[in-house]
Amino acid sequence: MHTLLLDSDDVDENARMAEVIGAVEEAFAAFERGDTQMPAKSYIDLPQYNGDFRSMPAYLDTGDWDAAGLKWVNVHPDNPEDHDLPTVLGTMIYSDPETAFPLAIMDGTTLTMKRTGAAAAVATDHLAVEDASSLGIVGAGVQSYTQLEAISAVRPIEEVVVSDLDEDRVQRFVDAFDDRFDVRGGSIAEAGHCDVLSTVTPVEEPIVSLEDVGERTHVNAIGADAEGKHELADELLEAATVVIDDHEQCTHSGEINVPYAEGVLTDEDIHAEIGEIVVGAKEGRTAETGVTVFDSTGLAIQDVAAARVVYERALEDEEGTPFDLVGAER
Repeated sequence: MHTLLLDSDDVDENARMAEVIGAVEEAFAAFERGDTQMPAKSYIDLPQYNGDFRSMPAYLDTGDWDAAGLKWVNVHPDNPEDHDLPTVLGTMIYSDPETAFPLAIMDGTTLTMKRTGAAAAVATDHLAVEDASSLGIVGAGVQSYTQLEAISAVRPIEEVVVSDLDEDRVQRFVDAFDDRFDVRGGSIAEAGHCDVLSTVTPVEEPIVSLEDVGERTHVNAIGADAEGKHELADELLEAATVVIDDHEQCTHSGEINVPYAEGVLTDEDIHAEIGEIVVGAKEGRTAETGVTVFDSTGLAIQDVAAARVVYERALEDEEGTPFDLVGAER
């Protein structure tokens, strides 16, 4: 029995977005039902290198399948300039829950982008207006690409407005998609007045105000992944129907972490966890719903669910590189 080694191209090829979206939605449902094990994300802080490591283990059982894995990921902001490496490098170990055999070791960076886009798509499907045809994106980094890829799989997106201080990044984004969408650069307010808005920046001072969004815009707040990060103004969060992925993570390191710590937002201001909406325990968008916000911190169960899609597809198509990691062939 061999372990399958899957590089970034293998993950990109086999993480079929529609399948990843379905798997992530199943993971949210399993989480709500209590059919998951997901210890809190643990951190190793390395200030001497201006970085950190994060470990994210999880197990989930959807009823139709179960899966387990661990993502080992970092954030080292100096990497691009000092070492010609990405800021984030992730490695995913995907294991057989019954035997613990390592079925696959795969690139976790591409996997993270895919599952993060998929989580936004699940939230968009439940919280955006049914006929949403425009998408705004604030932040034209790598995460912006999978936001468009995923959200356009659940809504008939035609118009895309991307806002970023770096004009070169905006142009690269436009060039990547102008054959498929009516895509252009614009201001934060222009992006925010689209039917759906995804914010994918690392800021600690809010850059999107209540006036920057439309009356029924759905916002996917993706950028906040550490304590102190904060993309959306408090007034916007107070006015919106707020949906989170996990209470512990969101209140510690998600979009709501700053106003929650300051007492501006409380549990009374949180409408639901996304899993509650997926299983029908709480309502998603109704005719009376105005602005909605999905606070996405990223859960380890999403990585495991996405890794299963990649592994099963790669195995079926005989892709990746099999190798004898544990000496099973000896």
